[in-house]
Amino acid sequence: MELKLLQDNGTLVAGIQASPEVFEREYNEALVHQVVVAYQANARSGNRAQKDREQVKHTTKKPWRQKGTGRARAGMSSSPLWRGGGRIFPNSPEENFTQKVNKKMYRAGMRSILSQLAREGRLNVVDQFNLDAPKTKELAEKIKAMGLDSVLIIVDQVSENLYLAARNLHKVAVVEPQHADPLSLVQYQKVLVSKAAIAKIEELLK
Repeated sequence: MELKLLQDNGTLVAGIQASPEVFEREYNEALVHQVVVAYQANARSGNRAQKDREQVKHTTKKPWRQKGTGRARAGMSSSPLWRGGGRIFPNSPEENFTQKVNKKMYRAGMRSILSQLAREGRLNVVDQFNLDAPKTKELAEKIKAMGLDSVLIIVDQVSENLYLAARNLHKVAVVEPQHADPLSLVQYQKVLVSKAAIAKIEELLK
């Protein structure tokens, strides 16, 4: 599988050979969807809470007498049927949203995503990607010169200069191969990978 090599001025030159086991797989939409949803679910924290009828602060006095009013019978205003009453099945802070995805499925999903990005021309390779100083403006100009806007940059090792320069650009993310996740690969318009990072990705996903 040949991946396009992108120069600093944005021109595409002769590509580099990459492993077909990782970058030339068929696109499995169902598997990719499952992997992405599981990643998002596992990132959720159970921090929402609701009250049941026992926890709601209401008087226990009967709202009106049982018979003779023409209205439905009511015992107390904390009933879930009433506005402001407790919930029947309230959400609990201990709620667990995690979804299990096997390692083989996760790696297959990542290979499927990377292969589709390569086919669509959204994945490009650079010799190396680094900055001489931690300047956000310098990084923004470099990305613009390469014709990129929303981009996920995957490098072998994130330097301090690159990390500091990228953290203020909301459409740019910089990660190492082991921290590249399926959601980021899908949501960014372009993925830029260094040559050294390509070798690491192939090692991780084979």
